[in-house]
Amino acid sequence: VQLQASGGGLVQPGGSLRLSCVAHGVSANTYTIGWFRQAPGKEREGVSCIANSDGRASYADSVKARFTISRDNAKNMYLQMNSLKPEDTAVYYCGVVMFEWMITGGPRCSGSDVSYWGEGTLVTVSS
Repeated sequence: VQLQASGGGLVQPGGSLRLSCVAHGVSANTYTIGWFRQAPGKEREGVSCIANSDGRASYADSVKARFTISRDNAKNMYLQMNSLKPEDTAVYYCGVVMFEWMITGGPRCSGSDVSYWGEGTLVTVSS
């Protein structure tokens, strides 16, 4: 499995970015794919994940109503990030979890479950 993430960059507070993750070699139908981020001096955290089987999504409380995750039939995944804040600054990684563990209406989104990681893309929110 190979994952290629892109779309990071420098944006002013309140701005928007769209991250993309191209997934190659995922043959299963039941899996979770998502975005995780790591800010300087902090642990990696789950941002948003989506279940491939039915498209149910989950979000970290800090990004709800601002970020939207989606995927297409080609197993590509996207993260639309709006109303960006300086605290969103981090390296963003896409990752694949080879199962779907549904909790509170969406898939569990924990870095400890990830089997495959893509290279990170840096998002910097600064004026």
